[in-house]
Amino acid sequence: MTSFDSSPTLTAWRALLAVAVVFVMLATTGWTAVRHQPSDEPRTIALAAWARGRVAGHALPDADAPPHRLAHFFATLTAAQRTALADKYPLVVGNLNGAPVTLRYRANRRAVVQARQVERRRMHDVRLSPDGRAEAVRRMNRLDSMLARGRHFLAFDPSGKGRAAEVFGSLDRADRISVIVPGVDTSLLTLERSAPRVNAAPVGMAKSLYAAERAAFPGTRTAVIAWADYTSPAGIGMDAALGNLAERGAVRLKALVEALPGVAPVSLFCHSYGSVLCGVAAHELPARVGDIAVAGSPGMRVENAAQLRTGARVWATRDRDDWIQDVPNLELGGLGHGADPVDPGFGSRVVSAGDAVGHSGYFEPGTESLGNFAAIGVGAYASVSCAASDSGCHESITGSQGV
Repeated sequence: MTSFDSSPTLTAWRALLAVAVVFVMLATTGWTAVRHQPSDEPRTIALAAWARGRVAGHALPDADAPPHRLAHFFATLTAAQRTALADKYPLVVGNLNGAPVTLRYRANRRAVVQARQVERRRMHDVRLSPDGRAEAVRRMNRLDSMLARGRHFLAFDPSGKGRAAEVFGSLDRADRISVIVPGVDTSLLTLERSAPRVNAAPVGMAKSLYAAERAAFPGTRTAVIAWADYTSPAGIGMDAALGNLAERGAVRLKALVEALPGVAPVSLFCHSYGSVLCGVAAHELPARVGDIAVAGSPGMRVENAAQLRTGARVWATRDRDDWIQDVPNLELGGLGHGADPVDPGFGSRVVSAGDAVGHSGYFEPGTESLGNFAAIGVGAYASVSCAASDSGCHESITGSQGV
């Protein structure tokens, strides 16, 4: 792990650097967080149609209704009525927290098919620039991949840069559920990547964690969600230095967890800017969230773990080669994300990142960081390897496997 130099001179220089970075970003980047999506986006149109829709002579519920109310609504319908709604309003039903999981899978698959048809037309639209047509090709290739046999999406929205959430394992039967919360530049086009960066993308992270959990703890039924269902910052610019997008994403994360089926404990694995989002959401998350693990974090918008106001165990890790360690851990007028979660004074349980390499290497198979995440995900806390700076990271944990 990285040592922490607390000399006054270094602290002052880091503060000056932070202010300089802020002014550079103000001068060279736009305030993308305040831009609104056009009103003709597919999901906006779908929501308007849903608001006018009816089933069995009754109006459809508000798409923003609480998950328990939506769950009750679908429970009152026949199987044929549920299927008909999913087929008629796939972009709505597929994203309704409270709708049956398998119904959301069906709706989202249908929505992906429809989105692919749109991109196929855009590929040959002479009104678009060559770059626009090339992007359509990339998006259609991504959508083709998403339609592969056996893939299940809990959320999908092609609007703007696109959002999605893929599930590995059975949410309905899981003993433990893990949720990957990724960082900047998350979109449909970056949902998954090819080698050698496959495990740096949300889907790759989730698949890697799911495999590690099953291999190390085969007696525990697990499910892992690659949750790329929020608007993340585009690159390391102004949005990445602010908490606006994290605050909006936190609302979506809370809604996701509240709607998960069953009572299985939930663990969050939050990478980079995703850890900012998890920090903002922490105090409002349901009690079933028992663990929040952050990797390569620029901060959680608090000065210590106690300020997160959560009953969940807070874990943190960072490898020695992660460039995020050079980002000043400051908060100045809303810019910056607060204290470093791996600093001993923060109060998190600091675990070893072992042989992870760089900012995106925490989910590589065989790394100590992935092994630790798998142990946390299944509740086998005694198997977690503590960092040298926190040899007691698994102390005071009761009722867990191996303790």
